[in-house]
Amino acid sequence: MAITGIDRLQDALKPGQRLLGLDVGAKTIGLALSDVRLTIASPVDTLKRGKFADDARRLARMIAAEDVGALVIGLPVEMSGREGPRCQSVRQFADNLLKLVDLPVAFWDERLSTAAVERVLIEEADMSRKRRAEVVDKMAAAYILQGALGAM
Repeated sequence: MAITGIDRLQDALKPGQRLLGLDVGAKTIGLALSDVRLTIASPVDTLKRGKFADDARRLARMIAAEDVGALVIGLPVEMSGREGPRCQSVRQFADNLLKLVDLPVAFWDERLSTAAVERVLIEEADMSRKRRAEVVDKMAAAYILQGALGAM
């Protein structure tokens, strides 16, 4: 499939399909799933990155198992609104994944998503630094996906 806008994503889904949100980092990929009604994003897992082929296979298995119809990938735009090297890396990841997974992909501006999640985990959940490190990426993926769901 191709890269599309958030406004077209829902039309690409079959009834009952879900969205998979990804927070792609250098060391990990945070994952979140929507419900089938496309209203709630839930954190699912954090994949430790390895070789791209291995990462793609794990994602493909999850996509099949969870009846995912499209992907929302967080795009780490700089505060100025400029797309820097991190955006290029995420876009390249998406391009490579699209060669293996035939799904529509939409990007979502993830500025401050990790910071917002960490603030909640510290202030409201009172989590230790170690526990925060274990959950922050999948929580950021859920934050990204929830933003996209709200925009849809």
